[in-house]
Amino acid sequence: MPTPRRVFDLLQLQLERFPQPDAFAQKVGHQWKTYSTAEMLEIVAALAWGLHTLGVRKGDRVANVSETNRVEWNFIDGAVMSLGAVHVPIYPNLSAEEFEFILSDSEAKLLFVSSERLHQLIAPLLGKLPALEDIYTYDPVNRIKQWTQIKTSGENGLTDRSNKIALEKIKAEVKPEDLATLIYTSGTTGNPKGVMLSHANLIANCVTCAPIIRSGSHDRALSFLPLCHIYERTVINLYVYCGTSIYYAQNLDTIGEDLREVRPNIFSTVPRLLEKIYEMIVARGSQLSGMKKTLYFWALRLASEFEPNAPISWTKRLQLAIADRLVFARWREAVGGRIRAIISGSAALQPRLARIFWAARIPVYEGYGPTEASPVIAVNHSAKGAFKVGTVGPVIPGGEVKIAEDGEILYRGPNVMMGYYHRPDLTSETIDADGWLHTGDVGEFDGNFLKITDRKKEIFKTSGGKYVAPQQVENKMKESRYIAQIMVVGENRKFPGALIVPAFKIIARHFDKRGVHLNSNSEIAAHPGVNALIEAEIQRLNQNFGRYAQIKKFVLLEEDWSMAAGELTPTLKLKRRHLLKKYAREIDSLYVADTPAPDGMLGDKKLPKAHLRGA
Repeated sequence: MPTPRRVFDLLQLQLERFPQPDAFAQKVGHQWKTYSTAEMLEIVAALAWGLHTLGVRKGDRVANVSETNRVEWNFIDGAVMSLGAVHVPIYPNLSAEEFEFILSDSEAKLLFVSSERLHQLIAPLLGKLPALEDIYTYDPVNRIKQWTQIKTSGENGLTDRSNKIALEKIKAEVKPEDLATLIYTSGTTGNPKGVMLSHANLIANCVTCAPIIRSGSHDRALSFLPLCHIYERTVINLYVYCGTSIYYAQNLDTIGEDLREVRPNIFSTVPRLLEKIYEMIVARGSQLSGMKKTLYFWALRLASEFEPNAPISWTKRLQLAIADRLVFARWREAVGGRIRAIISGSAALQPRLARIFWAARIPVYEGYGPTEASPVIAVNHSAKGAFKVGTVGPVIPGGEVKIAEDGEILYRGPNVMMGYYHRPDLTSETIDADGWLHTGDVGEFDGNFLKITDRKKEIFKTSGGKYVAPQQVENKMKESRYIAQIMVVGENRKFPGALIVPAFKIIARHFDKRGVHLNSNSEIAAHPGVNALIEAEIQRLNQNFGRYAQIKKFVLLEEDWSMAAGELTPTLKLKRRHLLKKYAREIDSLYVADTPAPDGMLGDKKLPKAHLRGA
């Protein structure tokens, strides 16, 4: 297979090897609008020349913000990189101050936004951004410039053969080592950092992972994770390289509908979305009655004990076949019926969840890597001996990992970033003199498999001197269907406690069937029966940890954590410092006594928007 050198070579390579009639597709109205490989290349070329006539040159930064995954994003991505300019994709859910920082730090020359809302939010910042010359929208908006104007200008210009030759010359001057994109990591604290990734970084990750993922020109992929995140962006590059057709979901609320319509063979996701699918599976079973309900939850228990690739007895095989016919087949149909691979990344996947999906013949492959590694460092895959539940898989070919004395994962390979934009100080702290990227993640090897245990900066020490890895505890606790979100706390305290967001709908149905009607989140969080239920779940799951790491008290909160409230990053990671500050009073109340009260309760004190309970 020919090896591309720059990111924009990928689409040209697809045209030469296996041109697709539906290289990209998105829903317009009630119909899927498809773009062939040739059409994509024509639009990218026209937009590139249009940008060139506007004065975009090699090294210039062009920013791009889209609220949903849309093919216009790819037009801009390809056109900007074809000129040797730098694409700066930005998350859409940022504040005006965050947009200002990124646009100012990157010195973006042009900005594309998907909607009128984004234009109204960012346009007032123009006076504070001397480098920013203009803003264009995807959607047509009255009296606002649209991206199609640049494309049309480029189309007209390329009718002149000399301009076509000039564009090819510009593309030829783009080198693999040139800066291709600036990815501003969302982070959990402070201003974001601009990760500089070259064409060589992105291509190395794409070409290395292609034979691992084994997506092909006969496959369809559904895409819904943000394109501005390096995870989804790299997956898109991989699909283009392999000739996989890419269908963009309308939005996060339509994923179920889009899965059934597109019937993809593969998609990438974050664990939280798989957790939501699991919650729907459980909710569906709860609505059954009699023998159907008994069989449903028998199948679910059987699935939770399944170990992929392990020897299996004939009796267990028979049980799985029965469960598949009666239950699992319907789960597969709910995700389109043709899934052969789901790629999970960005956060830890519950091993129990992986086993359930595998038992239902919906393979989930967990991988790992930070933006600074473009991003893949390790990934489970379908080759023999290359998959193990509870790990992120073997290290990718061409890369090497070593574990530092303090447990930090260090990585070295061709996909390691060029550095942080405008931050040589942070670059030297993150990449040492021998080229090792200090990931900030703590891990260990299980044979050839890499296992992530926590974030280095998130591990805390109790006042008793014991180290607690909160992510391990949180991930285990989320195996309870009654716990939607959780953050373990306890730094410099006598024991670990937790902030918990209950699974409100599941709990409401649970109590409704018992004649207890809970009509609001506040009623659910305050109800003694709910607190007792969560307490029992914590005590059950606490048994997986030493006493020093077990949750002793918890607070039930009345509101889901969200990106809009600043509690989650765009990839749904907890913004721990923000949550610690927001719920400081509730956390302090966990520790008003040196030890939990004998009966597990901490009196009858009620907290605003939260309810306290001992475990």
